[in-house]
Amino acid sequence: MQQSAKQIYKRLLKYTFDYKAVAILSIVGMLGYAAMDALFIKLMQPFIDDGLTQRNTEVLTWAPLVVIALVLGRGIFNYMASYCLSYVGSQVVRKLRQQLFEHMLFLPVSFHDQHSNGDMISKITFDTEQVQQAITRALQVMIREGAFVVFLLVVMFDASWQLSSIFLIIIPIVALIVNVVSKRFRKISKNIQDAMGEVTRGSEQMLAGHKVIHGFEGHNKEIERFAQVNNHNRQQRVKMDATRALSVSVIQILAASAMALILAIIAMPSMIDTITSGTFVALLSSMMMMLRPLKQLANVNGELQRGIAAAQSIFEILDTQLEKDTGTLDLPSCTGEIVVEGVTFCYPTKKEPVIRGLSLHIKPGERVALVGRSGSGKSTLSNLLPRFYDIEMGSILLDGRPIQDYTLKALRRQFSLVSQQVVLFNDTIANNITYGLDTPLSEPQLIEVAKQAHVWEFVESLPEGLNTLVGENGVMLSGGQRQRIAIARAIVKNAPILILDEATSALDTESERLIQDALDSLMVGKTSIVIAHRLSTIEKSDRIYVLEQGQIVEQGTHQQLLASEGIYAALCKMQHGA
Repeated sequence: MQQSAKQIYKRLLKYTFDYKAVAILSIVGMLGYAAMDALFIKLMQPFIDDGLTQRNTEVLTWAPLVVIALVLGRGIFNYMASYCLSYVGSQVVRKLRQQLFEHMLFLPVSFHDQHSNGDMISKITFDTEQVQQAITRALQVMIREGAFVVFLLVVMFDASWQLSSIFLIIIPIVALIVNVVSKRFRKISKNIQDAMGEVTRGSEQMLAGHKVIHGFEGHNKEIERFAQVNNHNRQQRVKMDATRALSVSVIQILAASAMALILAIIAMPSMIDTITSGTFVALLSSMMMMLRPLKQLANVNGELQRGIAAAQSIFEILDTQLEKDTGTLDLPSCTGEIVVEGVTFCYPTKKEPVIRGLSLHIKPGERVALVGRSGSGKSTLSNLLPRFYDIEMGSILLDGRPIQDYTLKALRRQFSLVSQQVVLFNDTIANNITYGLDTPLSEPQLIEVAKQAHVWEFVESLPEGLNTLVGENGVMLSGGQRQRIAIARAIVKNAPILILDEATSALDTESERLIQDALDSLMVGKTSIVIAHRLSTIEKSDRIYVLEQGQIVEQGTHQQLLASEGIYAALCKMQHGA
């Protein structure tokens, strides 16, 4: 359900409740600051009437001291308001960013499939900054300048309530303008956020795919695409500034018109003798000073609506349901028996199912291979076992219990997954190998693992050794080196079930042979599921399942399938050039 601007801002302000004392201090500071300015104008009346007109030297003697005291008080209140508000604003943004980061971390894989990384990064960076503006700058102007307008009206009414009541006529008109403009500001702000998401997405895509762009001469295409996105962002900002400028001008014209009317009335012969010089100066000064806060209040509406639109986009993510973890069973270590019964699965973004009525039985310690053409559903099964996606038809049992009965943490502890797309963190080789371990390995243990996965062969010659930084997603390493680190990570985890999804696809022939030896020793005593296009790597499997359009069309050992002269035999002949 769409929330109103008031509801969103109310929810946003709840984040300040943890810092109530500091927030109250900032409000006191803002009110004090506005009061000092209004008091200065109020005191102009006795200074002029009693001091100058009546020639009262005592009043004029006190005037400099009062001015210094007001300026000092103004400075103290200003510092208190600014510092406290900045503290509260930064704390709220820190809390929002942390919540957003943690929430995104636990969102289902299907959510990330449907949202680009650029959009999500934009929410953590850009949108939270807009929220800070709504809490600090907007709140400061609304309270301080709003209080200043009220205090000035009090000064004016105290000087002459008959003349000052003219100003009350413009208040409903100003309120109407602000209401209309607010809706437009919020709409444009939403467009700016979407445009910023596109800018971030385009930049991220360019940086991630720069090699492809160079290789396929896509420079002009990317430049043109980014120019459109960039220009759209500019157009939205111009619309925002134009709307703000128009609303400020209209409000100031209304205020100036009221001021002109008051001056015209004062100039009338019947009025000129009823008002003192001090009263006139106090009235005129109040009216002139009111133009500045009215302008700022009109201006801040844009920032406020921008912050509300940003908060809305953040709350939409925070309100998205987390990955379902309804399981209650813990499982320290499974035997590795997997039973898949009549599973049909369709990705949330697709219409056609990838897997249709799939059934298979993998015994504990068995080495199973899945083969088939691209899109036959092999990798999908490796995503369903650790529940990266939930099935709606059929069932998957682990050690005789549905996988939904186990907690996600307990379930995923049973699997070591090495896929063809290796993800490495911008950290050292050692930290990438031991990622997720509660207790770090000793150096001898780490070197032993590195040797087992044939990582040590290229690490040994590096100046920093295992402490070498791999760069963003392992950019400093070759594909084969990244793959070996991923295999080392699986060795360290030592889970009872091993899933190898094209685990040796990025390796040369020599490295593949070495890694295959390491994997053979790693698979001992473990249930292994090997997904491979290179059929030479799966010849030793206990059973091979051949998938076609999400269904098992053949199964058996390597020799049995060759003898049957079916799809598997045809694939083997194709790979051997027969």
